[in-house]
Amino acid sequence: MARTQSPAKLALRDQLLAERRGRPLTEVVTAAGAIAGHLLEMQEVRRAATVAAYVSMSGEPGTGPLLEALAAMGKRVILPALMPDGDLDWATYLGPDGLLPASLGLLEPAGERLGPEAVSTADAVLVPGLAVDAAGVRLGRGGGSYDRALGRVPVGTFTCVLLYDSEVGVAVPVEPHDRPVGWAASPSGLRRLGS
Repeated sequence: MARTQSPAKLALRDQLLAERRGRPLTEVVTAAGAIAGHLLEMQEVRRAATVAAYVSMSGEPGTGPLLEALAAMGKRVILPALMPDGDLDWATYLGPDGLLPASLGLLEPAGERLGPEAVSTADAVLVPGLAVDAAGVRLGRGGGSYDRALGRVPVGTFTCVLLYDSEVGVAVPVEPHDRPVGWAASPSGLRRLGS
């Protein structure tokens, strides 16, 4: 489902994507380790039986170390698979060898699809983004996939966007379909969002 994008959101998205393209690989790798360390210390993540996460794309803070650590802790990790209508289906993470190339340069889990509602079974939901404001409104890539998924997550569930430090606390233009998250994880730590 295509969404009409505000000019302010388009401009901010372009700016943030350009900044990400300029990040050295060493910074991306260091950020991945730091973010994983912070999240793995959070009680909400430590006591979660099921964690909804994602496989990072080029330029995003890496999720590889986090996915491996969650699996090693015995967590059930579910990952998204993009459906033709832009919504997200989910499947269980079976390790790096269980990931297949998909559209838009994504890697998706090869396992049995669990349905779009599977995200509602997660005790912790980790999502990508380009920025987040102090209220928890995140800027994604513009397809609305994660806003739809977050709309299925029960109130009170731990939700967190993974970002670089400079992307936390950014003024994000708000639209009616935007679904806020409760936390931001960046290399410098975790930050509670909203009131």
